[in-house]
Amino acid sequence: MAALNSVCIFCGSSPGHHPVYRAAAESLGRLLAERGIQLVYGGGKVGLMGALAESMMAAGGEVIGVIPQGLLAREKGHRGITRLEVVTTMHERKARMAELADGFIALPGGLGTLEEFCEILTWSQLGIHGKPVALYNVSRFFDPLLDLFDHAVKEGFLRPEHRQLVLVADEVEELLQAMHDYRPATVEQWAVADATKLGT
Repeated sequence: MAALNSVCIFCGSSPGHHPVYRAAAESLGRLLAERGIQLVYGGGKVGLMGALAESMMAAGGEVIGVIPQGLLAREKGHRGITRLEVVTTMHERKARMAELADGFIALPGGLGTLEEFCEILTWSQLGIHGKPVALYNVSRFFDPLLDLFDHAVKEGFLRPEHRQLVLVADEVEELLQAMHDYRPATVEQWAVADATKLGT
């Protein structure tokens, strides 16, 4: 079982067109606070990022933001959270968030959210970490991405075992339970299987 004392959440610096996205971010923040789970996020005050952080702070939770110097103005670095860490580069930001977190959740967002999610999922595939990686599938936002993953399996670019690394739920309590129950797979077995398949 995964210990979830701290969760990193990737999400949009925009609110999206539908109120359901902001409502989901706020409900997730409140639930994390109620369960005593620390939030690690990108440190912004706008969009879903801000809604998430502010709902959690209002509920008495602990919020750690990590933001590059160059995005302080654009994402309006949130000075009203527990701690805001300012780093030099995006690479430092992502590495620091990964270091602080016991698991990862993606809420709806744009290119940055998708990039961060896919990178941390790749790290899981490679055995760099054994932490749960999840999609909070609000209003079925991530269905096209999940279809792409399934297509990649069908076409031979993604192993079924790696596809199963993606935890998915459209209810937040179900999502947190799946993360709590997560057990990392053994990467070495996949490496041996790949080598056997290649005849090496």
